[in-house]
Amino acid sequence: MKSRKKKFAALYKFCKLTSLELRKNQILEFCNKNNILGTILLAEEGINGTISGEEIDIDNTVIYLQNLFQINSLDVKYSFSSSEGFYRMKVKIKNEIVTMGEKNILPSEITGEYVDAKDWNNLISQKDVLLIDARNIYETSIGKFKNSTDPSTTSFKEFPHWVDKNINQIKNYNKVAMYCTGGIRCEKASSYLKELGINDVFQLKGGILKYLESIPKNESMWDGECFVFDQRVSIKHGLHDGEFTQCYACKNPISLEETKSPHYKKGVSCHLCYNKKSLFDKSRYEERQNQVEINLSKGKKHIGRDTESYKKTIRLQNKEIEE
Repeated sequence: MKSRKKKFAALYKFCKLTSLELRKNQILEFCNKNNILGTILLAEEGINGTISGEEIDIDNTVIYLQNLFQINSLDVKYSFSSSEGFYRMKVKIKNEIVTMGEKNILPSEITGEYVDAKDWNNLISQKDVLLIDARNIYETSIGKFKNSTDPSTTSFKEFPHWVDKNINQIKNYNKVAMYCTGGIRCEKASSYLKELGINDVFQLKGGILKYLESIPKNESMWDGECFVFDQRVSIKHGLHDGEFTQCYACKNPISLEETKSPHYKKGVSCHLCYNKKSLFDKSRYEERQNQVEINLSKGKKHIGRDTESYKKTIRLQNKEIEE
């Protein structure tokens, strides 16, 4: 019997929130009653999260969140997948809904100009535009827009330092265009640039997710796949599940070809982390992987391990054997 596809919703909104502990409990109760899985972050500056579930339940949850916070314009990107997406539902209170570490940055008041996906190719093809990827290097390693500048950050907190270091180069361009997965990081990144006096800043509305959903592959300026923060690991044009799995020692996305490395061992190591992990760490990972495989053989989930992604690796390996 073919499994029903789950609906995913990546959502965020910069807005003033209060009574965070109360809202946390209310959201968690609602999501648990409606079989919603995923993670939602709350902070005084707004809400951010990705959730999955049955289509009607996801739609009801989005409506519930909009009513709870009286948000008419909650930014939401939808997609579908046969993956469960998440193991549990978590609602967390944070200092920031996307951690930049810079005080006095107010995306709810000042941010870059939105550019629709249909107009994005024209903008980034202009010679006087500097195109900046606001994501981290483990994301950009599997896909990005052609001719984009990659800051090669390992966390978003490093982005302001990269900007400060390269501010003169950035100012040499008439326009700056920015993009990220769903748009939330660009809200803060573009706000930061404008605070530094860079006025002509543009950002891809809805992020890469909206672009891959809206723009046909034969018209696309996107190369590769897009990393996502759930069990799917990556997605392709049309928001279809991607071909990447994940190393659960270092969390980096890895391709089927990279699983052939002599340094790759399922759940234990890959070519990126083999020489960086101690023997003690590897022995722990190996024991963990043994438990995963035991549970998988019994049809059970293992909370400490992404069995959906593990099964994806097996499917991809079997596919290659068949071809």
